[in-house]
Amino acid sequence: MDKETARKLIDAAEGRISSDLVIRNANVVDVFNKNSFRSDVYIKDGYIVGFEGERKAENEYDAEGRYLIPGFIDAHCHIESSHLSPSEFSDAIVPCGTTTVIADPHEICNVTGLDGMEYMLKSSEDIPLSVFYMFPSCVPATPFEHSGAILNASEIEKYIDNPRILGLGEMMNYPGVAGSDAAVLDKLECAYSRNKHIDGHAPSIKGAKLDGYAAAGISTDHECETPDELRDKVRKGMYIMLRQGTACQNVLQLLPGVDEANSSRILFCTDDRQPQSITEEGHINYGVSLAIQHGLNPFYAIAMATINAAEHYGLSDRGAIAPGRRADFFLASTIEKGVKAEDVFIQGKLIAAKGKIICKAKHAKPEKVEGMMNVKDFSEKKLSLRPGSDHVKVIDIIPGGVVTGKGEAFIRRDENGEWVHEDDKDILKLAVIERHHGTGNAATALIRGYGMKHGAVATSIAHDSHNIIVIGDNNHDMLLAVEKLIAIGGGITMYKDGKEIGTHRLEIAGLMTDQSLEEVTDCLAIMHESAYKELGVSEKIDPFMTLCFMALPVIPSLKLTDCGLFDVEAFSFTDIAIKE
Repeated sequence: MDKETARKLIDAAEGRISSDLVIRNANVVDVFNKNSFRSDVYIKDGYIVGFEGERKAENEYDAEGRYLIPGFIDAHCHIESSHLSPSEFSDAIVPCGTTTVIADPHEICNVTGLDGMEYMLKSSEDIPLSVFYMFPSCVPATPFEHSGAILNASEIEKYIDNPRILGLGEMMNYPGVAGSDAAVLDKLECAYSRNKHIDGHAPSIKGAKLDGYAAAGISTDHECETPDELRDKVRKGMYIMLRQGTACQNVLQLLPGVDEANSSRILFCTDDRQPQSITEEGHINYGVSLAIQHGLNPFYAIAMATINAAEHYGLSDRGAIAPGRRADFFLASTIEKGVKAEDVFIQGKLIAAKGKIICKAKHAKPEKVEGMMNVKDFSEKKLSLRPGSDHVKVIDIIPGGVVTGKGEAFIRRDENGEWVHEDDKDILKLAVIERHHGTGNAATALIRGYGMKHGAVATSIAHDSHNIIVIGDNNHDMLLAVEKLIAIGGGITMYKDGKEIGTHRLEIAGLMTDQSLEEVTDCLAIMHESAYKELGVSEKIDPFMTLCFMALPVIPSLKLTDCGLFDVEAFSFTDIAIKE
């Protein structure tokens, strides 16, 4: 705010000039006192100027007694996980009542480096949704795979002063923090020197290890697993995010740890939320509603989704319905059993009504982030899997999350030592193919719990380095699926008996598309049905989201990178064969 804006707001509040808009008959949610009050709300130049008194207003809007709620703030998300460009993402989530997000673009930066950062900033600068960023702190996530870029402190320095960059994104490199690694400390210094925030990523870290992590100035975590862990991390001064994504969901798991005393340290986030989840369930409002339905006081839940995030990240112009705050809010008929946005206002303008966007976001053309496929010398030979034993290690899928088990199995091998698929065993081949630098790298392993009977599924979304990952029971379908992704510049595809049975193109870095939410949702709905009915994928899992996380070497226990099978707990590569 500048002094001229302040002058107008003061004059409007004092009644010397007209407000632009008055919302009549609103039940205003007060996130400070954790209650509500009946009032009119006056707005000038996109800001709230007050409640009391008879003031002039150019326009009126009747709230009809509905709750007037501050726009929700997603404290941590990856826009790329929606498959949508930032403008389409805005059109998708604003009708849900989310008006601000704090995004970590480490997905696209792992593929395209600073070009991805530049694209995300430019494509989100003139849209209804307020998009702030945390600069990715771990690109790549580990040195045990090939990503598209390496972002060190020198790259962070180029962007960290941007006012829309609030600090450093999730610091996944816990060993680097614990060991006072020089390169990690250089990254942290970029935030320290500017008094900016550092987000955490610390599953199961506790005791002295957590002390060290928090002592580094890391202030949040969205990877809590138990109520006790939540309380412990709050005790150490951290803010905890209740996450309700598509694959990772911990709102109900952590809710018993939330009480009136610590609720001011709790935020809501989505992390990774797929387009179908947004369409069918909502966005931040879904996590808030779940919490309310399971006993959390609605006013505390709303405060956790608004003012808590605003205060933590220094967004003092939003998060509450109060004079001088942005007029970002929505109207809802009830809050007692959950929250569903009906009409959404951003800076005092009606942007969505009855759950539908009115003012669509301005589109920005992708630049330097399309066609990111540099695969060298790929052939069916790269899919060969010849374990040195019939007794092997197997990646075990655990439904409902991204943690995998460290399984074992006895398999069949042919006369050349090649793995042979057995119809009566739910064991498939998994392969990761490097797609950024033309290294020719490819690695294979075995995976159990996917349920597919015959065929192959491939995607260029493979957290966090986003190489191509493919699963199947035969090399030919796997080969065709990989070749399809290379040809279209990335996406998700499925093959069976040599025939393509569904493809979703993601032309922006192999992660996102300029298609609308409706187009993406319709395409993926058909593909999900085909995956379950034609390929036989287990309905206990999401066929694509699950696959995306099988190459993530920072989440236990076994994962596959383009360099080989990785034991996350030992933090080292491991052989597939088990020596007797």
